Amino acid sequence: MKKNSLFKSVLVGGLVLSIMGCGGGSSSVVESSSIPTEVEIALDAPVAKLSQELTNTLAYMGNEERLAYDVYNALYDQYGTEQFTKIASNGEYQHIAVVQELIQKYKLSDDVNFTNVDLEPLGYMNTPIEEMNAGTYDISAIQTLYENLVAQGSPSEIDALKVGCIIEVVDVNDLNRDIALAESENATDIVTVFSFLRDGSYNHYWSFDKGLKNQGIADGCCSLGTEYCHPEYPNTK
Repeated sequence: MKKNSLFKSVLVGGLVLSIMGCGGGSSSVVESSSIPTEVEIALDAPVAKLSQELTNTLAYMGNEERLAYDVYNALYDQYGTEQFTKIASNGEYQHIAVVQELIQKYKLSDDVNFTNVDLEPLGYMNTPIEEMNAGTYDISAIQTLYENLVAQGSPSEIDALKVGCIIEVVDVNDLNRDIALAESENATDIVTVFSFLRDGSYNHYWSFDKGLKNQGIADGCCSLGTEYCHPEYPNTK
């Protein structure tokens, strides 16, 4: 079962975020809103036989991508920082949609197929994304995370951008583990879709890094410490 690594990272990151200063300014991110051909092919490919562990990654990742979308929209409402609205609308919404398509492809019901759903099921397989209430999830760790992340990003625009760094790094870490699991089960469709999500997280990381540097934080995301310092991430910005 997936570990709640983002939850643990927020608890650690909160100490760093709470002592950072504030500032103004922002940078933009431009991400294509089209679904790559290889992802469309993967979504149309035959289903694989999934273990319960791999099945649960779809529930967790769907919640985690929604969390990013909701947190970024909430922080945009506070600061109007361009990264948040562009990443949410062009990136995270698309990520939510492709994970939902995987869940629909495998016909996975929240209250039947997922053993890591521990709150009232949201009916993710059939509920339109627009009808999912912001800040409401069916995995308790994600529910708590939303509240913690918005609170940590609220003191200043710099704090908000640092929350973006945290979310994207942990998303990459989770996806690395999930991709390895999917590869071990020969679930090539999930490998392709999750690799697409990871590529998006790389782009988002560098957008938040640039935003911090534009506000005078010379080390960008690396100012959060080695856990969030990833110069090895592909950078197309």
